[in-house]
Amino acid sequence: MTDRLGELSAAGVAIWLDDLSRVRLSSGGLDQLRREKHLVGVTSNPTIFAKALSDADEYNWQLKDLATRGLEVEEAVRLLTTYDVRWACDVMRPAYDASAGVDGRVSIEVDPRLAHETEKTVAEAKGLWWLIDRPNLFIKIPATEAGLPAITATLAEGISVNVTLIFGLDRYSAVMEAFLAGLEQAKANGHDLSKIGSVASFFVSRVDSEVDKRLEKIGSDEAKALRGKAAVANARLAYERYGEVFSSDRWQALADAGAHPQRPLWASTSTKNPDYRDVIYVEELIAPGTVNTMPESVIHAYADHGETRGDTITGAYDEARKVFTDLESVGVDMSDVIATLEREGVEKFEASWLELLDGVRKSLTAAAKGTGAPNKAAKGNAQAAEQAGGNA
Repeated sequence: MTDRLGELSAAGVAIWLDDLSRVRLSSGGLDQLRREKHLVGVTSNPTIFAKALSDADEYNWQLKDLATRGLEVEEAVRLLTTYDVRWACDVMRPAYDASAGVDGRVSIEVDPRLAHETEKTVAEAKGLWWLIDRPNLFIKIPATEAGLPAITATLAEGISVNVTLIFGLDRYSAVMEAFLAGLEQAKANGHDLSKIGSVASFFVSRVDSEVDKRLEKIGSDEAKALRGKAAVANARLAYERYGEVFSSDRWQALADAGAHPQRPLWASTSTKNPDYRDVIYVEELIAPGTVNTMPESVIHAYADHGETRGDTITGAYDEARKVFTDLESVGVDMSDVIATLEREGVEKFEASWLELLDGVRKSLTAAAKGTGAPNKAAKGNAQAAEQAGGNA
């Protein structure tokens, strides 16, 4: 039987799961994926937590204890989510050790309401790092303008960072600059660079969703022919920039000091359009030194019928540039597309976070009253959060 995920891994793609829940942890499901499906990392976000907290009774004992202690809802959310992430870090520790600290990482996001506040983001990143206290943790910081200096400052403290919500090429270049500056400061601060990890999460399917909507509105045959091409082209050109930065003398000096490169991570890899091949954002974005974080459904789909055709990125740069030229010629303003996606990305995660807070607040109230299965009170809120946020 063909091991398609093994072939993908051998092609240089680190397979990560875009999901986390206490059911997945307590059932051994996460460890099974690690052992049987070449899984080497996990990402989470507010939407994922909102759904997880509403779907299972495994949280009831902790909610009851938190309610008994009379904790405020934000502190309760922090303790609930960090408990899961700490557990997941322990499950993924073998992958971390086997890769000398490159993989086996688990990500948790700073409060998305802080996306435009640099100092508070850094303070939140430090707090999560101290609380979870695992070397294979990633703190997710959004690539907003305020997030860029926060990325540098957090890395300078020796804290590993997953930069999230990257949509555009220029912002991606700024993220890599923030990473290099952070490692240079970390080195000056006496930190062991070999212990610091980072990925840059470049969102994929959402780009097609936004561009395709605009192409449909334009309505010409030329415009419609470009549907489903923007996201892959965008990611491929990001990888080109990655290659340029991480072959520079500046990077080599850090590598000589033990640093690992900041790998590009393809996020939002489930297809939103059912007309597209369900593994297109995996098959078309294969290259050494990349990460692809997928919902479990995409992992199983690739295991069933994914095709690993070697490197599908580095030979396609000119083709990708032509897609951008063609989009411009039919009237798609990619700079506006990127600005829209970043704004909406932050707004969606903020909405999910607020829904999570509201759901946990109701669950704590139910637990305090002893009305049974307290977290079920959050069910409707989590479903609304899922619809608002989508996957990564």
